[in-house]
Amino acid sequence: MPYEGAAGQAGQGERPGAEAARLLRHATELKRFSRRTFLAGAGASSVLAADMLLTRRVQEERQVHKILVVEDEFAQSYFPNASWILFPGYKTSWEEAQWILNSLRGTLRQRGQLAAVGYSNLGLDIDQLVIAVIEHVRANNITKLYFYGHSFGGMVATQVAARLLELHGTEVALIVLDSSPYSKFDVLDQSWFDGVVFLYESGFRIPSVLRGSYELGERVVHKDERTWRQITDQTLEQLSPIAPSSVLIQSESAYIYHYDATRFAGRIGDTRMAYVGNPRDQTVNYQTARQSWARTFADNMVSSDRQTDGALPAHASPGWNPFVYRPILAALQDEVFPLPSGGRKVTPF
Repeated sequence: MPYEGAAGQAGQGERPGAEAARLLRHATELKRFSRRTFLAGAGASSVLAADMLLTRRVQEERQVHKILVVEDEFAQSYFPNASWILFPGYKTSWEEAQWILNSLRGTLRQRGQLAAVGYSNLGLDIDQLVIAVIEHVRANNITKLYFYGHSFGGMVATQVAARLLELHGTEVALIVLDSSPYSKFDVLDQSWFDGVVFLYESGFRIPSVLRGSYELGERVVHKDERTWRQITDQTLEQLSPIAPSSVLIQSESAYIYHYDATRFAGRIGDTRMAYVGNPRDQTVNYQTARQSWARTFADNMVSSDRQTDGALPAHASPGWNPFVYRPILAALQDEVFPLPSGGRKVTPF
């Protein structure tokens, strides 16, 4: 009996030791797991915090209209006093505007430096936009201006040109109208357009969730103009922190809705105008828009028949189709503003 009791006591003593070893092993594993989890969580939190700070900074910065310069040493060297200014189209972000300029850089820099307008997220304000443009012109000693009106940006470019001449005596040399509607009647999808303007003027601001559904639906409707990759990319761009705000987009809609081009006829001086578009455009009626611009600005229009055949999407897509647009713009520049003899052979190399 004493022997059995000793053996029993020994067995009982081993079980607590084994249990302690097991707990110690699990504690070590838990410590290791927790450290990894903590580091991963800390890293994710840091990324999220940085993203929130970036988003906040971006949103604060984009509360004003700004001229976005795309640096180009060749243009700066050969055309120090001339500049293109791109007026972006409907729902075009600051980044996309610069992307468009970079896509056309090799052609546009043959006449001037490159800059784009970044619209304010607080809403489109032509007075503030004119101030931003004239400040850029004066700060950089620009004496020759070329405007590129991307889609509805052609409407804005024409009004800004009229205001610059009226208020500051600054005349724009050329306005390129890339698939620009002449009025709201050239916008083919009138149903959603009327609704967006009605909501905006009633004081309603479209939430991001509804906007996301609209963005996707609008592009699927015009699927034959886009690839699925373009649909995905363009929809996601509109939902990112750097995308134009819903307020800006609604104000752009209202601007198009009330635009009257006849107010600026005869008020842009000797500015030359050229219309570029695509008969397959399913966003803007190519025929009526082209004919209306040419009729109202008959004294200024130098070209209205250049077409972006083969471009996909068909509507105002120089960023997606630079190899379609570049030859057209090069020929237009050579026709309207020919360089001095030998000038076309100048290269940055």
